[in-house]
Amino acid sequence: MIPNVQSRKRPTIRDVAREAGVSYATVSRVLNGRDWVSPEAVRAVNDAITRTGYTTNQHARSLATGRSGSIAFLLTEPQHLLFEDPNFSVLLRGVAQALSDRELTLILMIASTPEERNRTITFLSGGHVDGVLLVSPHSGDPLLKQLVQAEVPIVACGQVLGFEDTISSVSADDWGGARSAVEHLLAAGCRRIATITGPQDTFGGVFRLRGYKDALTAAGIEVDPALIVHGDWSRESGAAGMRTLLDRLPDVDAVFAASDAMASATLPVLREHGRDVPGDVRIVGFDDSGLAATTEPPLTTVRHPLERISEEMVRLLTDVIAGRTPLSITVPTSLVIRSSSPA
Repeated sequence: MIPNVQSRKRPTIRDVAREAGVSYATVSRVLNGRDWVSPEAVRAVNDAITRTGYTTNQHARSLATGRSGSIAFLLTEPQHLLFEDPNFSVLLRGVAQALSDRELTLILMIASTPEERNRTITFLSGGHVDGVLLVSPHSGDPLLKQLVQAEVPIVACGQVLGFEDTISSVSADDWGGARSAVEHLLAAGCRRIATITGPQDTFGGVFRLRGYKDALTAAGIEVDPALIVHGDWSRESGAAGMRTLLDRLPDVDAVFAASDAMASATLPVLREHGRDVPGDVRIVGFDDSGLAATTEPPLTTVRHPLERISEEMVRLLTDVIAGRTPLSITVPTSLVIRSSSPA
């Protein structure tokens, strides 16, 4: 004999309203995050949701609100960097948590090739996401203009050169962080201070180089182009940059590298050339990624507050989606002293 099993009916908004002792409209306003609901009513509705086991019907909610409940995390770098560069993984983890706290879904997208860019624009223009968190934008990337034309709400990690007035952003104080790194090296008595820059089509690359130059100028030291080599944030470019500097100027006594990955790669190159760190050459990086504390010696570096940046990006994007005016936020950095350049 087959037992008679009755399936339990899925709780509805009306069930929640009855349990909470409020109207259907009040429950709807609470679920949609409206402002004109009393704190007491919000607590009653949330308690009733817990007791009844009510869950949102996302499809119905999307039809009613015109929103998907999804946010794209869009990386404009080759996909291998998502796993190789610790900054991207920290940022992704922080964004995922901030979106989860707001009951929003994360969609990871990568657009570094023309084919990926075309697929990305087609998807984003189709209303599949409510907004885009843009990571590592490069000036001159045709994707930027296409995103703006698609009228998709956007917040970028770092200001987007050429789109400062149209794309909201959250940035670290790249200029101030770089300047503090060079001032630290100057205070230690270094005078032949080199830099390995980030890409010069990114906000971080441009302003970390500017901070380096301004710190030297303020100290009365002429900026020597021979002490500047360009990298792309990667270890490979850091190692190549260090070799170039030693070939040009063997008496270099300090290097400010615009990322920890590049800074870490200078260490084995200096050892190969018989140079002691920090005795002969001091090294300062930028990021304070997990890598910085594991090198030998551990890296003095500028802390890039990615956890706060990820939270601010999500908060700002919800404001942009709600129709507020685009704006830019700058988050302060701090210098973390370790053995590669002690105080």
